[in-house]
Amino acid sequence: MSEKLLEVRNLKKYYSTKRGPLHAVDGVNFHINKGETLGLVGESGCGKSTIGRVVLRLIEATGGEILFNGENILEYNRAKMREMRENMQIVFQDPFASLNPRMSVFEIIAEPLQINKKAKNRSELYSMVQSLMETVGLAARLENAYPHELDGGRRQRIGIARALALRPKFIVQDEPVSALDVSIQAQILNLMSNLQKELGLTYLFISHDLSVIKHVSDNIVVMYLGKMVEFSDYKSLFADPLHPYTKALLSAIPVPDPDEQQERIILEGDVPSPINPPPGCRFYGRCFVRKDMCKDTTPELKKVADGRFCACHLVDGEATASTFEKDGALYHR
Repeated sequence: MSEKLLEVRNLKKYYSTKRGPLHAVDGVNFHINKGETLGLVGESGCGKSTIGRVVLRLIEATGGEILFNGENILEYNRAKMREMRENMQIVFQDPFASLNPRMSVFEIIAEPLQINKKAKNRSELYSMVQSLMETVGLAARLENAYPHELDGGRRQRIGIARALALRPKFIVQDEPVSALDVSIQAQILNLMSNLQKELGLTYLFISHDLSVIKHVSDNIVVMYLGKMVEFSDYKSLFADPLHPYTKALLSAIPVPDPDEQQERIILEGDVPSPINPPPGCRFYGRCFVRKDMCKDTTPELKKVADGRFCACHLVDGEATASTFEKDGALYHR
């Protein structure tokens, strides 16, 4: 049986504004098993990156629990959290903005080792940095180069090496390939997959690209406006999406075969404001199968099959197929 490394319970993050609280993350629940990857997907502004940063306590949660190896890290004091950070790292989206332009490749990778006093002397530090560079596929000759002298792929390899420096168990991948060319994306994704197998790493992989999410994930969380709308293993989600929003997202994936016909679901209407969001389902205004009850009653995330959860009034709690009723007819993607 798989063992949970990270479990998030009713996680909330609100920001104070003049117009009221902004519900960036609103009651999210999920878990990640050791050695697995959880994909977190949704439109821009749905709360994906906020979840990644709250899980690492780079920003503080408004409420909920974050259990790492069964312990709620939100209760840790500053000293204990500093020790915990060796087990939890992040790879940022922009491989240029996340690196100090005044530091060389060697200095960037060596910094966490020096701060945490992992090397006894300069010789050992040099050996550790060289080993990390080799692990992520960076040539030793680049140790004195600066970020602006390198391409995006090499910069991201530096970010990965820095994240690996303290031998963490868990890494948040915050859209790590979205700023890279397609060919470089494949190289970085393959590198992270190989590192996961070799080092037993656990990933929270954040992306808006469903093709990438499908490639890297064991399980997937679909977010909409701070709320979870679906949780599923990747095979079931792509073969049989349950939530109308998930259906719309999947219908937008480009099909490489020009002869293959695919029905596109065009969402109408605007995304509601996360400041004092309306009651009921937050997807109501754009949903193509909505009913009256959806406007006033918030759907709960309920189990619909083994390992599958969905927050939609129109999905039967015992269903395993994504069939909806609309105007007396059944709708299926």
